[in-house]
Amino acid sequence: MADTITRPDLDPADGARGAAPAERVPTVIADRVDIVYRVNGTGAGRGSATAALNRILRRKKSEKAAGVRRVHAVRNVSFTAYRGEAIGLIGTNGSGKSTLLKAVAGLLPVENGHIYTDGQPSLLGVNAALMNDLTGERNVHLGGLAMGMTREQVRARYQEIVDFSGINEKGDFITLPMRTYSSGMAARLRFSIAAAKDHDVLLIDEALATGDRSFQKRSEDRIRELRKQAGTVFLVSHNNKSIRDTCERVLWLERGELRLDGPTEDVMKEYEKFTNGKK
Repeated sequence: MADTITRPDLDPADGARGAAPAERVPTVIADRVDIVYRVNGTGAGRGSATAALNRILRRKKSEKAAGVRRVHAVRNVSFTAYRGEAIGLIGTNGSGKSTLLKAVAGLLPVENGHIYTDGQPSLLGVNAALMNDLTGERNVHLGGLAMGMTREQVRARYQEIVDFSGINEKGDFITLPMRTYSSGMAARLRFSIAAAKDHDVLLIDEALATGDRSFQKRSEDRIRELRKQAGTVFLVSHNNKSIRDTCERVLWLERGELRLDGPTEDVMKEYEKFTNGKK
């Protein structure tokens, strides 16, 4: 099984070479990436722990006999992302967008091919993990530390994070346990924690779908700031307007395959023709 590798000096389109020119520094390179899930079929998950262990040890020889189904979530995907870009990922449900983000973040292995990264990718909501039994205030501190900030940096940015999230606009919710928050409030706080830090590569999965238009506008402005600070942002969203307002480039995945990669408006027009034709 292929690995996710941190190595910024290769571009699948150009082959081995030295460092890229300063104006075109690659941050993420996907080189013919396949991602496969294995799903237990009927009866495959039954039996004792010993039987389960035996199935694991002989997996390659007995997957078919054990009823294991292979789901090819991403197929032969290649692209290069550059520093300073904001890239939208679009596609119908089940097209492989979130799966690809998890692989870039190093949370999923790739079956074939390689993913090279320059710097540490941060998947929104993973590094800034929130705990339901703790207050929002405590989660800001723990989430900031999990994102790699120092205690001093968290203290300095604490009020900015709370104000950005907007969760205190209708009461002192920051002092309440996270379990009292709506899913939208939790998502806004999670984004606010992640956005408080400058990132080499920030991966955002549907975060801008939460909150009112005012919060979405603040989020889009913050993404533009991250790009100016030499970061790269990937945004998965079903909101076409957010993609247009935030990204200058779009990757369109469909059934795990990269259908189009190009300027936002060009790709969005083709995607909308496709989705309108399916209605």
